[in-house]
Amino acid sequence: MADIKVENLHKEFGAGADRVVALNDVNLEIGGHVFVSVVGASGCGKSTLLNILSGIETPTNGSVTITQAGHPARAGYVFQAARLLPWRTVMDNLLFVQTDRSEETRRRCQHYLDMVQLGDKAKKYPGELSGGMQQRVGIARAFSTEPDVLFMDEPFSHLDAITARSLRTELHQMWQETGKTVVFVTHDVSEAVELSNRILVFAKGGHLTEDIPMNLPFPRDSSDPDVALAKAEVFRIFEKIGALAVR
Repeated sequence: MADIKVENLHKEFGAGADRVVALNDVNLEIGGHVFVSVVGASGCGKSTLLNILSGIETPTNGSVTITQAGHPARAGYVFQAARLLPWRTVMDNLLFVQTDRSEETRRRCQHYLDMVQLGDKAKKYPGELSGGMQQRVGIARAFSTEPDVLFMDEPFSHLDAITARSLRTELHQMWQETGKTVVFVTHDVSEAVELSNRILVFAKGGHLTEDIPMNLPFPRDSSDPDVALAKAEVFRIFEKIGALAVR
């Protein structure tokens, strides 16, 4: 688990007439065993926020602190595409991001492959796997580094609905079992409501407009009336801010 503190975060791209404000004076805190979804219309700064939190980009102004027990936290990242090395086996893709290749490390990697139901695919190459399987490998790879916080940027957006639903279930089980802090970017309100215990709503111009607690018990079924009401409330907020540009 990790503690994240964001203070007066501002990010701009370009200059002059080409200047674009991606994030505008964002303040938030995230801590503990939580699953936080970041939702909003395209271009509202969701992925930029994730990239700054993970250290891929630097802010124009403001600060980000991510710690675990007072020390710098370890972070993992799951991208929209699995980004596997095609010339390496599944196991070698997991080992590529480790600090060593000891038997203990191999056992840990195998453990996470088992958790995503790919324990028998360790010697396969990415080209021999379906898109859903490749994304499972990407999730296992991120968890295998045993991060304190896991950043996920629309990891299921390129998958069919049935595969995405299955992966959401597996991801949530892994989150519950491992106790990680997860920050999850998505366009999909239904996905956010079903997975999260907190939803951050961003609007155009990079404004954090709502911080919504999701206190419904897990697991959540999309047909449950309380889940449906929670989704409707999030959509109402999008209508309020004029950003109903979600799936």
